Amino acid sequence: MAGAGRVHPRGELGSQESHEAICVLNTSEEEARLSISFYFEEREPIKGVEVVVPPERTLHLRTDRLEGAEIPRGVPYAVRVASSIPVVVQSSRMDTTQPALSLMTAVAHPVAR
Repeated sequence: MAGAGRVHPRGELGSQESHEAICVLNTSEEEARLSISFYFEEREPIKGVEVVVPPERTLHLRTDRLEGAEIPRGVPYAVRVASSIPVVVQSSRMDTTQPALSLMTAVAHPVAR
C-alpha cells in the first residue's frame, strides 16, 4: 500500500485531536508482519517500522503515535506498507481544526511488484 498524508498542526477543537491513521484488516488465520516506511519531500525517510497484526483482527495505527517513528506535524509525507501476507489497508484523516470537523478515508490498491 502506498498513500500520502500530513498530520495537521495542533489547533483542535473540543476533546478530539486531528490525526491520521493506517487501518489494517487481517482476515487470514495467520499473523501479518508489516514493515511501514514514511517518505518526505525534504528529509530522509523513516523505514522499517515493524508491526504485527494478529489473525482475523484489525489494527488502527495513529501516525502521530507510532512506536519507532516520529512523524512531524504539518509536513507532507507518503507511506508504503509491506506485509508478509495479503491484508487490506485503509488510510484515514480526522481534521478538527475547523468547527465543522471532517473525517476522510481511502482504501489502498495493491500494486504488482
